[in-house]
Amino acid sequence: MTLFEELNWRGYVNQITHDDLPSVLARESLTLYCGFDPTADSLHIGSLLPILGLAHFQRHGHKPISLVGGGTGLIGDPSGKTRERSMLSRGDVERNVEGIRAQLERFLDFKGPNAATLLNNADWLCEIGLLTFLRDIGKHFSINMMLNRDSVRMRLEDRDHGISYTEFSYILLQSYDFLYLNEKYDCRLQVGGADQWGNIVSGMDLARRLRNASTYGLTFPLVTKADGSKFGKSESGNIWLDAERTSPYRFYQFWMNQADADTGKYLRYFTFLSHAEIDALDQALRDAPEQRLAQKRLAEEVTLLVHGETALASAQAASKAMFGGSLNNLDKATLADIFSEVPSAELALSHIAGQTSLLDALVEAKVFAGKSEAKRLLRNGGLYLNNERVDAEDLRLSEACLLAGRMTVIRTGKKNYHLLKFV
Repeated sequence: MTLFEELNWRGYVNQITHDDLPSVLARESLTLYCGFDPTADSLHIGSLLPILGLAHFQRHGHKPISLVGGGTGLIGDPSGKTRERSMLSRGDVERNVEGIRAQLERFLDFKGPNAATLLNNADWLCEIGLLTFLRDIGKHFSINMMLNRDSVRMRLEDRDHGISYTEFSYILLQSYDFLYLNEKYDCRLQVGGADQWGNIVSGMDLARRLRNASTYGLTFPLVTKADGSKFGKSESGNIWLDAERTSPYRFYQFWMNQADADTGKYLRYFTFLSHAEIDALDQALRDAPEQRLAQKRLAEEVTLLVHGETALASAQAASKAMFGGSLNNLDKATLADIFSEVPSAELALSHIAGQTSLLDALVEAKVFAGKSEAKRLLRNGGLYLNNERVDAEDLRLSEACLLAGRMTVIRTGKKNYHLLKFV
């Protein structure tokens, strides 16, 4: 299967600028680039599609350039935005660039014959003089054309916000990137999200005018969910690629909780599983949706890809713990993460000395209104300490009851958890 057929099967192709692009990709090795906006020190999962798109190109013999917008990030892309972004300082942008640079290096091969290249457009945009840029680049852009762009027209129609000259000029900067990369790296293809079509075409036009270059553009679809809600967000906000922002456990759970209607599409988008494997998972989803085998494989593959084997194993152990598995090998941070949204209470560490009964402690922590209620649940087999059923009414708290030194997890019934913290 050719690269373009692979991309098409996976749903990666939104638009292409030339009908002959598939045949060019099949017979030539192209250098291509995709830009990443440093609005934060981490990318979120919305960026996974273009990142993995670059990886597919590299696997088929093409040379990807990951371009981090240290220069354009000082301006901000108005595409898809209803109002102007908050301006970042140069220091903030530089910190964000370094965070994103480290993430991009996980997905692409930077050695070998098709080695990827990682660049920062601040290296050339911050060096060019204003008058030189306006004279040599600005004269090739028609104001009429720029005003007709959807992102500009939408903002012009908004009387409350409008668009500043700063953001209005963004298209010139991104176009210059393509010209520069074409001249210095023989880059002939730009890829990006569907909202980048206008920027890509403008860059191609500039390269044709100034270098008589033959270039191409391809856009990926903007990822959507079947129910119309925004992809890449949970109740707590964005799902980030940085483990400090979104823990591997929560990352894993995000993919596990995908709707049946979205899972097949996301397996194609976000994994390198073969056609046969994905077709088999699609069939399993149709035959036994309650087993969620497709969601489980999706969560495993994407967590492994982004966070590695150790983090995946930890996320899987944490997930099993939520369904009655062992809690003993989980560290303090993971326990706090898993049970961050369940009721919790603090008790004095002095209780862990063999003198305080578990039931008295649970009443003090307001898990139960009274001791008789606790005893009734215990006698019915519904009280669990660290996912182990409690059978003795006179059980006293001791260090053996603690997890990670200072915590105890109480479960009442099948799903009701409480976290006790001893301080």
